[in-house]
Amino acid sequence: MKKVFPTAAAALEGLTFDGMTVMAGGFGLCGIPENLIVALRDTGVQNVTAISNNAGVDDFGLGLMLQTRQIKKMVSSYVGENATFAEQYLNGELELEFNPQGTLAERCRAGGAGIPGFYTKTGVGTLVAEGKEHKEFNGETYIMETGLVADLSIVKAWKGDKEGNLIYRKTARNFNPMMATAGKVTVAEVEELVEVGELDPDQIHTPGIYVDRIVEGTFEKRIEKRTIREA
Repeated sequence: MKKVFPTAAAALEGLTFDGMTVMAGGFGLCGIPENLIVALRDTGVQNVTAISNNAGVDDFGLGLMLQTRQIKKMVSSYVGENATFAEQYLNGELELEFNPQGTLAERCRAGGAGIPGFYTKTGVGTLVAEGKEHKEFNGETYIMETGLVADLSIVKAWKGDKEGNLIYRKTARNFNPMMATAGKVTVAEVEELVEVGELDPDQIHTPGIYVDRIVEGTFEKRIEKRTIREA
């Protein structure tokens, strides 16, 4: 089956529906599937549960879908750079399932590996642990977390080939590789699309078996928080 699509909108055609769960890779504004997020917003899909480390900023990344109120719930780790997120959450308009960052990454990895649950010490004795199963191992208390899967995973890679094999760069590897395995359908956008055989097999992070569709995008690469020194 041909995996390459001409545009992000075409790559999402037929995959979206109201009430769906979407995983979106990236860390801050680094490695986010910015073209696919815009295309997802433009589908008009509603009541989305979004699983993402963060929600971008107010006018970029998933923040665009918060502006249009298409997201009903966020499963996230860090939300400190998005005023729209904070406002909707504090007003009771947005559900939030808050996760420690490493726990969120492992929940995505576990979902992709077919692991329904695992135990971790992270969060014991805090609000994160409320309502979760507690169990002792070697005299230490752990809480159970569940694996996560999504109806759709959208990820961003540095390079990809026409079979969907992906290579990420640096911080973009924090969440994208795990999320690529945890979607019932995975769509990737890449900075550079190459022919099959051009990627060094030893450098591939996500094998193409996990990727259903791929598109070459154009990227703004916005800086999340610009800090400059006065002259």
